[in-house]
This record gives sequence, structure tokens and C-alpha cells, in this order.
Amino acid sequence: MTPSGWIDISVTLHSGMVHWPDNPPVKIERMLDMDRGAVCNVSTMSMGSHTGTHMDAPLHFVRDGASLDKMPLDATIGEARVIEIRDKESIKPAELLRHRIRPGERILFKTHNSAHIWKRDEFYKDFVYISKEAARYLVDRGVQTVGIDYLSVGGFHRDGVETHRALLGAGIWIIEGLNFAKVKPGKYELLCLPVKILGSDGAPARAILQANQRLKSQPFSNSQTGVQSSGFRAQK
Repeated sequence: MTPSGWIDISVTLHSGMVHWPDNPPVKIERMLDMDRGAVCNVSTMSMGSHTGTHMDAPLHFVRDGASLDKMPLDATIGEARVIEIRDKESIKPAELLRHRIRPGERILFKTHNSAHIWKRDEFYKDFVYISKEAARYLVDRGVQTVGIDYLSVGGFHRDGVETHRALLGAGIWIIEGLNFAKVKPGKYELLCLPVKILGSDGAPARAILQANQRLKSQPFSNSQTGVQSSGFRAQK
């Protein structure tokens, strides 16, 4: 946690890190290196767009769905709720009922994944996922954004396609690859922005939470254009 209360819930990208089995491996290396006489350092990156902390666009599973560069910024900027899941297999409607999820919420699921899975570079097939029934429940509740703490909202053995199609088909934005190891359940301010790639089905993202909600979204004016924008400003 930073002095201002921000908590980084992103995972760090590095060569050889865990990735979805049929996706390309992560390879990051220096193309230009000052230690080898270059005037500056320049790195190259090779990886899939659904690796590490990343976001899914509807286009990921919906043929004519919106691409990630079309995402409204307020989908992942604003109040979010971290819900802790006890079930070690999957997220099910029965466990969600007591949380009284409301329309428009940004819901982030902390599961048993955060406690141990991110410590390994080998893919773990039995991660906790959102069951297709829970996905339909979230659609019925009208949430706008869903996040989970491993590489997929759907399971590896089951509900992978069904869960994605249910959520993305309803226009729900998905954040995957989060790490809640240092986060308690509750309400937070969320700031998560994916890399803006034209026509992207997914893209890496940096996600942070503000624990005490001292930062609130307020309009500010761009002095050069005069356009009103939404920004975060600390409240004393």
C-alpha cells in the first residue's frame, strides 16, 4: 500500500510467467542495453493479450461485440466492492445472494486463488471461477463490471465459454488476473485502465484500489481545450 492508501492489485509481468496453456509465453528482453554500450535501454515484449492482469472486451467471445478501445472509462473507474468467496471450487449464486448485489455495481471477487496461485509460474487448472449459473445471476442483477483473481472468469474444466458469453454478451466488462492477497473485503475506489489497442479483444491493464476512499471523481478543466473531463483529486 502506498502512503496515499492505494493498493496495487495487478500482477507483475515477467518472462516465463504463467499464461493460459494455448496462449503464447511471455518473453521480455532488452533489444538495446546501456550495459552493452547502447545510448538507452529499449525492451521488446512478446505475449498474449489475455496474460497477467488484463481486461476482456465483448469482442473476445461475441463476434460483433465491442472492442476494448470502445470501453467507457467509468466502467472501471469509481466505487467497487470486493467480495470474498468461501467456495474453493467456483462462485455460485447461493453464495452471492447474501451480498445483495445491486444494478450498476463493479464487483471484484477475492477467492482462494489470491492466497497461493500467483506464487507459481506453472498454470493451475483448478482455480476458482465464476460458474455459468453465477454469471447469469450477475447479468440478472445488472452489474457493469466483474473482476476475478486468476486468468479467466470461466473455469478450465467447465463453464469457460458459457461464463464468458453470458457476461460479455450482456455488455459486462471483465477484469482478469487480479491479486487480492493484501486486500480485505469491502468498498473501494477502483482505477483500472487497459492499454488502448485498436480493435482489441483484450489488453494488459494496471489495477489499483483506494482503501479509504479519500479520492473522489471530480470534473476538472483542460486549460488548453476547455473540455470538462473526469479526474481524481485528493480530499483533505
